[in-house]
Amino acid sequence: MSSLRDTWGQRVTELATLDPRVLVLDGDLANSTRADRFAEAHPDRFLQMGIAEQNLVGTAAGLASMGYVPWLSSFTVFFTHRALDPIRMLVAQTGANVKIAAAYSGVLTGLTGKTHQDVQDLAIMRAMPGMTVLAPADGVECRAMVDWATTYDGPVYLRLARDASDAIFDDSYAFVPAAPRVLRHGDDLALVTTGVQTSRVLEAAGLLAQDGVHASVVHMPCLKPLDEAALRSAVAHTPLIVTVEEHTVLGGLGGLVAEIVAAASDSPPVQRIGLEDRWGESAPNDALLEKYGLSAQRVAARVLELRRPRAARVHLPGTE
Repeated sequence: MSSLRDTWGQRVTELATLDPRVLVLDGDLANSTRADRFAEAHPDRFLQMGIAEQNLVGTAAGLASMGYVPWLSSFTVFFTHRALDPIRMLVAQTGANVKIAAAYSGVLTGLTGKTHQDVQDLAIMRAMPGMTVLAPADGVECRAMVDWATTYDGPVYLRLARDASDAIFDDSYAFVPAAPRVLRHGDDLALVTTGVQTSRVLEAAGLLAQDGVHASVVHMPCLKPLDEAALRSAVAHTPLIVTVEEHTVLGGLGGLVAEIVAAASDSPPVQRIGLEDRWGESAPNDALLEKYGLSAQRVAARVLELRRPRAARVHLPGTE
């Protein structure tokens, strides 16, 4: 097991050894985001910008215009809320070659509570014209995405989790932009997920199989751009689609999937599992996953409930 922030810090440090254009700009959080590894290895290409994320983004846009490849490092919430206007005006609208490493995404942020948890970031960033939005499931995928993003010419948003997650992919993995990945096949329903929630959904699919329910698991590493035809093909054979995300159910993965599927004729219904329209709380990881219905056990229980006839359903706390 490894954390995405560790993988990012290690890989961007390695890439800077190969490419002198690679820089890291940090918002006074290098020991948390693991940008301190880059600072130690490449002190002349590490810019400590302090608690001034707006200025950090503006500086990065200027450096990109000079041919550098700046990676920005801070907590997710500071990019998507505090520095959103500079990202919109200086990066997305200009197509600047800036890469945003958004650490501490979602609710599992080390007991920081609602001030530092960001479960709106995917909705915000996927609505930003010109922005590529990536959410790796594990360290292998994260490393491949860092490689791809560093060579890609344009804005990239990379969603990084704080804590270690289970390994899903092996060294044969190759990142293909826009392509969903079917990780498990089943005909009873399709579970569509993204980021580190994918490992919990795979576990939930295993629990469902013990109850005789066979679910496909479709991982969405790239929320924008997206191969819409490939997604429709991956879920078309099932009578039910359930999206699962460590994110609000408003405008994120669930909204994206519903938009695409609804445009097709005879599409299966879409149900969404994620955070309701609410702020987070400060608590240990397992407690938060249980509270918001995102643990493997809670996801499996919710799916079984959704498969019952509507009249027989009961409301599960933390679910729709």
